[in-house]
This record gives sequence, C-alpha cells and structure tokens, in this order.
Amino acid sequence: MLAFTVILASLAALGVALPTSSSQNGSPVSARDTATKYITFEHAATGSRLDYVNNSGICETTPGVNQYSGYLSVGNNMNMFFWFFEARNNPSTAPLVTWFNGGPGCSSMIGLFQENGPCHFEDGASEPSLNPYSWNNYANMLYIDQPIGVGFSYGTDDVSSTQQAAPHVWTLLQAFFAQFPQYESRDFGVFTESYGGHYGPEFAEYFEQQNTAIDKGTVKGEHLNLVALGINNGWFDPTLQYKAYVDYAYNNTYKALISKSQYTSYLSKYNSDCVPALKKCASSGSNSDCSTAQTTCYNDIEGPLSQVSDFDVYDVREPSNDPYPPSTYSTYLQQTSVQNAIGAKQKYQECPDAVYDKFSSTGDDSRSTLSQLSSVVQSGNVTTLVWAGDADFICNWFGGLAAANAIDYDGQATFSNAGLKPYTMNGQEVGTFKTQGKLSFLRVYGAGHEVPYYQPEVALQVFEQTMKGQAISST
Repeated sequence: MLAFTVILASLAALGVALPTSSSQNGSPVSARDTATKYITFEHAATGSRLDYVNNSGICETTPGVNQYSGYLSVGNNMNMFFWFFEARNNPSTAPLVTWFNGGPGCSSMIGLFQENGPCHFEDGASEPSLNPYSWNNYANMLYIDQPIGVGFSYGTDDVSSTQQAAPHVWTLLQAFFAQFPQYESRDFGVFTESYGGHYGPEFAEYFEQQNTAIDKGTVKGEHLNLVALGINNGWFDPTLQYKAYVDYAYNNTYKALISKSQYTSYLSKYNSDCVPALKKCASSGSNSDCSTAQTTCYNDIEGPLSQVSDFDVYDVREPSNDPYPPSTYSTYLQQTSVQNAIGAKQKYQECPDAVYDKFSSTGDDSRSTLSQLSSVVQSGNVTTLVWAGDADFICNWFGGLAAANAIDYDGQATFSNAGLKPYTMNGQEVGTFKTQGKLSFLRVYGAGHEVPYYQPEVALQVFEQTMKGQAISST
C-alpha cells in the first residue's frame, strides 16, 4: 500500500461521508468553500493530488451502491477526471475495470452514458434512468477522461501520442489504489473501443512492463492484476484497416456502398499511394512521415468512401443524420448543478479538436499497435477479446478480424486458419466468433460502432465471460 502525505485538517466537521479506506491512507485535507465539497488527498509516491466527491447521487441511484468522481493530478497542472461506480453485486469481491473511449481525444462519458454505464438516456430523454445492462452489474467500473483536455479533464496537455498517454493513466491508477486500497488485489480489466485499438494494447503492455519493473525493484508501485483486455470496433493497424474500408464498402452484408469498378479503383489507389506511405512511416518512424501517411490514406480512401452515399459511418444502416445513440447526455452534463454534484471543474467537452490535432501532428493514427497487442496476448496472462458491431463502417469488423488474425502468439496459426462459428445467447444466434487460447474474436450482429448501446444484453454477457478469464462461449 502506498503512503499518503496528510496536509490539512479532517473534513469530519463538515459532515462529509468518507470511504472506509481513508483511515488506512491518511486523512482528507480540505474542502473548498464552493458549491462543491471535495475530499482531498496528496499521494506522495507519485506526487499526485486527489480531489473527489463522494456519492453525488448522479447517474447511479441504486440503493447502497457507492460512487466517487473527481480529479487526480497526473503531472504538472494535469488534472484527469475519473468517475467510479461500485459494483451493484458483491462489490467487495467484484473485479475492477477501466473504460476508455477513443477519438483520439474523446471523453469516456460517452461510454458511461451511451453504452455500458449505470444510467442512460432512453429515446433521447432529458434525464437519465437506470441501465439494467450496466457493466457495474458485474464489476466495479472506473471511467477515465484522458488525455488532458478531454471531457472534464483540464490543464496542460502535453500528450501527443498513445505512448505518451500510458504513463499518466498508470499514475492515476496508482493514486486511485492508494486511496482505495480495497481494489488493489482485484482482477483488473481494460475495456475500450475505436481508437482504443491504440489505447488498449499500449496501456496493457505498459501496465505489464511496470509490473515487471516493480518486481525488479526499479519502480515503486502497486501491481495491476491485469487479467482481461477488450476492444470493440478498434483501430489497430492502418495497413490492414484502410484496405478493410474498401472491402467493407463493397462486401458488407447490409448494403453495398460502391460498385465493382469503384472497388477496383479504390483498391488500386490503396496499393499505389496509401501502402507506400504507411511503409515509409513504419520504416522511419518519423512524425512527418507518419502524419503524411495519415493524410494520404485519409484523402485517398477513408474520406472519399465515407462520402460515396448518405450513410452514418458509425451505423451503415442509417443516414448520416442518424440521431442515435442520443446525444442528450452531453446537454445534461453541461448543467451547473450536475457539474457541481460530480465535482467537475470545467465545462464538458466531448471530443475537443485540440487533442485530436496533437495526435495527428505525430501521425499516431498511422502507427500499428499489433506489436503491443501481440506482446499482451503472448504473455499468457491476459484474456483478450477483439470484437465489433457489424454495422459500423469507421472501424469495421473486416478490419478487426484481419487485425486479430495478425496477432503474433503461439496460437496464431490455429486461430487465423479457423472459421467463424455462431455465437449464441440463450440459444439465439447473435454473432459469429472464434477462439484460441486466451484470444477471442466476435462479430456482433445488428450493432454499430458502440456495441453496448445497440446490443446491451449481448455486450454484458461477453464482458462477464471475458472478465472471468475464459474464452467467450455460446449460452
């Protein structure tokens, strides 16, 4: 357990309810004279500061289920927002799971309110209601807004790549464990989507490297008992996935977006322009070459294909003005009363351009994370799920399957040569899948980019199976 430095007086006189762990880690240090009363700690080992509110009453209203939300400073003037929800069932033994949305530069409040969190906005309602398929039915859930500048996080944003983002997330988790040590030894999972195809592999590999360094005594910290990694509709490898845009546009099961002649033309452009640019990026590793590759492939492939007809790139079945998932949650989070209740210190920004632009400047999008993903799977410690809703275009299941087949581990030959078989829930076919060792791939029928929104019951079953450390299986 990491030590805290106590710097001021207790909040007891203010009548603030404290987590049961506080006596083990130090006393709360201050409460600001504002509409929000914060519990504040400093974490000496990482030099971070924790400001949070206890049981805001927002979103999770299930009796007896605790929640904490607020900020951890993860660097000089770098304040990362988190929102933690205790498991609805067996919280004292349930695993701990972190959720990250993608972008790069999109808030994890998207996942919380539109996908797998304790509440949602049904049919565009102005107020949230309880989500019966929330992932905190099974696990203690921690939603993190990163990098700085995303969602409610604020301060100096010096992160311009996935690799740079990983240490800040690890720092947050270290300070979180120090304040809430009851979660230190739990099974730990990382789930993410979209640009999470970059975040997930990089974060998981970094966490495992830090565990090794802790064992060697070169780093001080708490082990992250990483047992599961899940990435739906992820962006893993640009070489595989730009081609998948062309293949999906012509061959998806919902509607052809391009003709045969267009398919041939796009494929030719992919091979003549996009592939060489990506190879140059991979060879030199320079920001300039990788940024150029991103621009080249977008202008030749992704951009034009997304405009060939009126369709939603996140759900090919719908027109581009598709109102689902409802965006009303964002309006709700702009309310001053809600922000005060959850301890937010700035206005909500769902996907600010500044963060995306920083990642674009380094060509981070053009850098494959297959090496990191292979390292995680090859370790044998982490049950890994690559899954995708089959109505999504932007990170479609064709590309997800190609990436899964390319993961380098002991079972690769068997996995890549295996066909997909029906995946059922309560006897009903809801997708197709395959597994080998600790790696699974799943195509989910009738789901767009945000799988837990479109197929919440299926997503909860898949989530639970993966967190239990088993290859997914039909029920």
